[in-house]
Amino acid sequence: MLKKLFVLACLLVFSATSAMAHSALMSCFDEGDGTITCEGGFSDGSSASGVEFRVEQNGKVILKTKMNEYSEVNFKKPSGKYQAVFNAGEGHAVYVDGKDIVE
Repeated sequence: MLKKLFVLACLLVFSATSAMAHSALMSCFDEGDGTITCEGGFSDGSSASGVEFRVEQNGKVILKTKMNEYSEVNFKKPSGKYQAVFNAGEGHAVYVDGKDIVE
């Protein structure tokens, strides 16, 4: 009986730890040379290397790539309104409006 309770307690602790989600984070800045750099990551310190990144304009994807080994993406600044999207899966997407990206 004690062994069963111990196993149950271990399962509950493991489940609680797995259930704690990490948040996706991204910041973008204007390099001042016509390009934008965005850096992504997670609140638990995890790398965003390989995570999908998009630039959208007028409801269309104009750039689709992945974060590099440094969890960064650099792209040519689009003219007009646009948004940068860090997409780490359902519930883990970050949208940054182009008007909020400054030098």
